[in-house]
Amino acid sequence: MSNLSNQRVAYFNGQIVPESEVRVSFRDRGFKYGDAVFDMTRTFNKRVFKLKEHIDRFYSSLRYVRIDPGMSPAEMTRLSEEVLERNMHLLGGDDDYWLGQRVSRGVDAAPGETREREGATVIIECSPLPLKSRARFYRDGIDVVVPPTRRTPPEALSPRAKTHNYLNMIIGEMEAKTDDPDVWAVLLDTSGNLAEGIGSNIFVIKDNVIRTPRAKFVLPGISRQTAIDLARQEGFVLEETDIDLFDAYVADEIFLTSTSLCICPVRSVNGAVVADGVMPGPVTKRLLDAYVRFVDHDFVAQYLRRLAA
Repeated sequence: MSNLSNQRVAYFNGQIVPESEVRVSFRDRGFKYGDAVFDMTRTFNKRVFKLKEHIDRFYSSLRYVRIDPGMSPAEMTRLSEEVLERNMHLLGGDDDYWLGQRVSRGVDAAPGETREREGATVIIECSPLPLKSRARFYRDGIDVVVPPTRRTPPEALSPRAKTHNYLNMIIGEMEAKTDDPDVWAVLLDTSGNLAEGIGSNIFVIKDNVIRTPRAKFVLPGISRQTAIDLARQEGFVLEETDIDLFDAYVADEIFLTSTSLCICPVRSVNGAVVADGVMPGPVTKRLLDAYVRFVDHDFVAQYLRRLAA
């Protein structure tokens, strides 16, 4: 195929092909069991963000679940950059991409048959960020709901590996969205402390001290670590510690971090409005400004432009 296609392309098991030609077997263990890992980063003004850190975390997840992707981190990085470059011409002028890598353990053979192919299933893909659907979060703040389902504890499966096995958090998200599909779920751990949501970490601010759950109990996001680094550079005290619902209900400010949102203020938790509801609060605003400077791209304005579109 030509280097430039009129549809998005993806890397699939040794070739870069149109997305429509990517076909994963129904016997693939990623489909059958969630026996796969993935990672996602994003672009800022079409520049990829911390790809090395994401690839490093990806390979840590692969090592944890003992999957061999059949290529080095350097090769995965090179191919990710190539997939992104070959899709860039399809992106609108004020849009950006998610860029992701996905690897399953491969395809099981049916009884008495040989495997369709040996080795892992490897996919590298990108898709436009959902800027329009999430734009209001930067104007109004996010409403967080804590569902009854608890986050899988590290004694059962380490949340520090980013696996395809998301059913725990999907059930929690469905519970949280029962009455309002626009809320954001954040699960508790099995001790009753705040843990995380799908692809997001939570930060609670009280008296200018910023607290976030310990990495043992959550997927330590790259955006989470960026926020931690920026907070310390800005002179704030930041603690990784247990945070319960009392802490959330009496907080001065709360924000979430995620790949797509970076930093985004929280308006309420279980219906309890955070402080006076001003979005964002002063600490969150200071960190947002620091994040914008760090990535050299005003992603807040990029989101808010969608409100008028």
